[in-house]
Amino acid sequence: MSGDETEDYVLDDQIGFLLRLASQRHSVIFQRNVVGNLTPTQFSTLVRISERGGVSQNHLGRLAAMDVATIKGVVDRLKAKGLVQTRADLKDKRRMSISLTDAGHQMMDDLKRAGHKISALTLDPLSEAESQTLVTLLRKIS
Repeated sequence: MSGDETEDYVLDDQIGFLLRLASQRHSVIFQRNVVGNLTPTQFSTLVRISERGGVSQNHLGRLAAMDVATIKGVVDRLKAKGLVQTRADLKDKRRMSISLTDAGHQMMDDLKRAGHKISALTLDPLSEAESQTLVTLLRKIS
């Protein structure tokens, strides 16, 4: 490597570093505002189940961007909290269908309100146009 390539490296200008800082800030905002003492993965899982109704664990993992082992643990913890239930899939008895319990359904309005607040607080330093641009660009690189 030439001297120029190493001297031009400024950590504060690197996308990975900036994404980590933004993620840390968002995590603090999330923890202060989430309802039901949920983790971000539990929150995402509940929202995806709410959007789809009954869904297989495998499909749910894909929808929530989690691998098989992670989604299984998340579902197990949500079952322990009484927010989701599993039952044999009506179309394929080998597969389990995951759905919200009554308590899970009752929590959804509060979760969605909290989600909107969390997003707004995370994006608060930006103008509306900047917020929309950021979301568009993050979707593009995700």
